[in-house]
Amino acid sequence: MPTQFTALSSFSSVWNPTPKFSVTRHYVHTSTLNCAHSSSIHHCNRSEKLGLYDCSRSRVSSSVKLRVESGRIRRGQETRCVAVAEEETDCVVEVDDEVYMRRSLEIARKAIGHTSPNPMVGCVIVKDGKIVGEGFHPKAGQPHAEVFALREAGDLAENATAYVTLEPCNHYGRTPPCTEALIKAKVKRVVVGMVDPNPIVASKGIQRLTEAGINVTVSVEEDSCKKLNEAYIHQILTGNPLLTLRYSLSLNGCFLDQVGEGAADAGGYYSQLLQEYNAVLIAPTSSSEELEIPASKEPGAKQPLWIIVPSPDGSINVPHITDAAMKVIVLTDKEVAETEAERGIETVVLDRLSLGNILDYCKSQGLNSVVWDMRANLGVDEELVKEGIEKKLLQKVVVEVLPQWNERQSGSSQALFKSMAESLKLKNLQPKMCGQSVVLEGNL
Repeated sequence: MPTQFTALSSFSSVWNPTPKFSVTRHYVHTSTLNCAHSSSIHHCNRSEKLGLYDCSRSRVSSSVKLRVESGRIRRGQETRCVAVAEEETDCVVEVDDEVYMRRSLEIARKAIGHTSPNPMVGCVIVKDGKIVGEGFHPKAGQPHAEVFALREAGDLAENATAYVTLEPCNHYGRTPPCTEALIKAKVKRVVVGMVDPNPIVASKGIQRLTEAGINVTVSVEEDSCKKLNEAYIHQILTGNPLLTLRYSLSLNGCFLDQVGEGAADAGGYYSQLLQEYNAVLIAPTSSSEELEIPASKEPGAKQPLWIIVPSPDGSINVPHITDAAMKVIVLTDKEVAETEAERGIETVVLDRLSLGNILDYCKSQGLNSVVWDMRANLGVDEELVKEGIEKKLLQKVVVEVLPQWNERQSGSSQALFKSMAESLKLKNLQPKMCGQSVVLEGNL
């Protein structure tokens, strides 16, 4: 009879095991996971092996409290899972797994803004408790993170553990499969942050590594890995770009034109947004002489495409460009005046100026992520916001609350603000400080 044991998900967010014990979590095709409360469990169709061992690798207990990683059991709920272990495994998940995966995430972020349409990926090779190789995917068409890390590790990769934020690919694209590189290097174990949602890859990389005799551990720091590539994941699952709505508010709930002090400087949240997103959508309502298009101040940042739509009166106000590397395009539903064409600004005429059509254009250009920078004078934005809410085209919201008090706005602006407050139900709300402002970020 296979050994059965129970994991009770009544725990804090940080679990510190005594030095005597380690936890085994290994995905295999021969073990099962039965969930008593399926509404609280994610991916119950996956095989999973759990066990508690002492340092001599003898099973210690069949009923223990465990921290179940990566949100597979929702925190704050008590849910029992019964796991049936078909056979022993020599793959032991140490607390260090999370440490090395966080290092892989840190490395992956070096390519922020450069990899689209590919995901950001980081890889760390560890042997005998030491990092012997690191790498990240710099941009589409170049080698993947695993290849750079294995190159740095050299012969030390043999019998080592590879930590990678995203499942290694197992197909020939612009580059050869990373699974074959790991197998050829004779790594002993691979720790994967998350399964790749791309159907070309999904679980095939893990299966190939397992068939080659490599121990594979999945879903370490999974939530962080998913957040790193939320635009890529959304595009793969829906075919559409990730759309984030950004706006600034005063303390009394008025829309503002400006961002807070330091927000557009290096390290500021707005500068980082410009670095992270492929495109920025704006609808300027002031004359060109009064506006500037800001550039991301992050070191090595790739500047986003700025998409301009007409103001309420139909005029196209193109702000002053502050960086020669920046590109501006105008989307409109009517022919552009000759004066605009003479300025050398690329224009695209859509059948109808709607948020759906704008996103379709972005999709056609291979843009995975768009931040919609909504300013105070809403005008045409009001209709676009309503469309975004009603058709569920928005995925995220970033709100900056500035420490100032403004005069009340027009009735239509107040009505829109009320409508947004009632309709935009944010999840996973994360507050942070930026100078004297409070920045709130949440998912829809």
